[in-house]
Amino acid sequence: MPADAPTHPRARAGARLALAAVYAGIGVVHVTRPDAFLPIMPDWVPAPRDVVLATGVCELAGSVALLTPRLRRAAGWAFAAYAVCVYPANVKHAIENVNVPPIPSSWWYHGPRLAFQPVFVWWALWAAGVVDWPFGGRVTRTARAPGRR
Repeated sequence: MPADAPTHPRARAGARLALAAVYAGIGVVHVTRPDAFLPIMPDWVPAPRDVVLATGVCELAGSVALLTPRLRRAAGWAFAAYAVCVYPANVKHAIENVNVPPIPSSWWYHGPRLAFQPVFVWWALWAAGVVDWPFGGRVTRTARAPGRR
C-alpha cells in the first residue's frame, strides 16, 4: 500500500455505508414530514419549511454521492459542513426543551447529541477519505516528490 493510501479501508467502507444509511433515513423523514422539524428551527432561518425540505433532498443526494467514488470527497465535505450548519437547531432543541416525538426530551439525549457533533463532522470527513486522522495522518491525493514537504 502506498504511503499516502488511506488506512483501514474496510472500516472506512463500513463507516461510509453507515453514514449514508443514517443520512438517507433522516433525509426521507425531512422530505416526508418537514413540519415535524419546524419547532427546532431557529427564528432567523428564512423559509424554514423550504429549508427542511431542501436539507432532506441534500441528505438523500449526499448519501448517494458518498457511495459514488468520484463524488465521495465532495459528499464528505458537504456532510461535515451540514453537521456544523444544523448545530444551531440542535442547540435550540436542547435549550428550549422543544418536544419533537419520538426524540427524547431530556438532557440524557441532548447532552451527548451536542457533545458528539464534532464526531459527526470527523466521521463524514474520515468516511469520505478526506482525512485519515487519527489513524495515519492526512490523506493526500498524490504522492509528493522525494525531499518535498
